[in-house]
Amino acid sequence: MNVLLVEDNPGDIRLMEEAVKEGAFTSNMHVARDGEQAMDFLHQQGRFAASPRPDLILLDLNLPRKSGREVLTEIKNERGLRQIPVVVLSTSANPEDISGAYDLHANCYLQKPGDLEGLLELCRSIECFWVRSALLAG
Repeated sequence: MNVLLVEDNPGDIRLMEEAVKEGAFTSNMHVARDGEQAMDFLHQQGRFAASPRPDLILLDLNLPRKSGREVLTEIKNERGLRQIPVVVLSTSANPEDISGAYDLHANCYLQKPGDLEGLLELCRSIECFWVRSALLAG
């Protein structure tokens, strides 16, 4: 299974990579560091020409160059991408951010924990549901 992490914060990327090393996530993790890179990855353009189609997208909302909201809108409006589940990972617990993400057809909204142990637990939960339990279109 291939997971695309769309995240611009180096610390959060490092924590997620550590979670993968710790075995909380057994999928292949790919990283796009802004919204434009995410869309290039999904369209297999530029340096992402050989990228695999992700089975799951973990998307931060606050991204440079193209916001997570814009990326989510594009994914869910494009026939070839809309079936890929998008899990929004955000530090925000603002009800407007949450309802806004669901209005844009996010499949799930999770608040990022601030420490490695919390992230490990969150990754295990994501893995358990989206990788082991949910039946995904492919």
